[in-house]
Amino acid sequence: MNHYETVFILNPVLSDDQIAETVKKFEDFLIKNGAKMVSKENWGLKKLAYAIQHKKSGFYHLFEFTAPGEVITPYEQEFKRDERIMRFLTVKLDKHAIEWAEKRRTRLKAKA
Repeated sequence: MNHYETVFILNPVLSDDQIAETVKKFEDFLIKNGAKMVSKENWGLKKLAYAIQHKKSGFYHLFEFTAPGEVITPYEQEFKRDERIMRFLTVKLDKHAIEWAEKRRTRLKAKA
């Protein structure tokens, strides 16, 4: 099992229900394929550095999870097929990145 992190940007014209449904779809896909969710974060509506599909903002979400390596290719294909997703990036975390992510999560919990 490898440790991964995915950041994806949803189209800003979606309703709250559509956003929740899309996030749930990708979370369920991971769980169904043997992944274990470590953390989910909703970063909210953010301004983009450059226009994507003529949009200047998007809803950002972060998933941190552990999964077998063979899950990532079909997972990314699902992102490519979904028209609600503007961009996504999945990275495999090394031991230093995992440690940093844990520190970041504890800082966020302390703030809340």
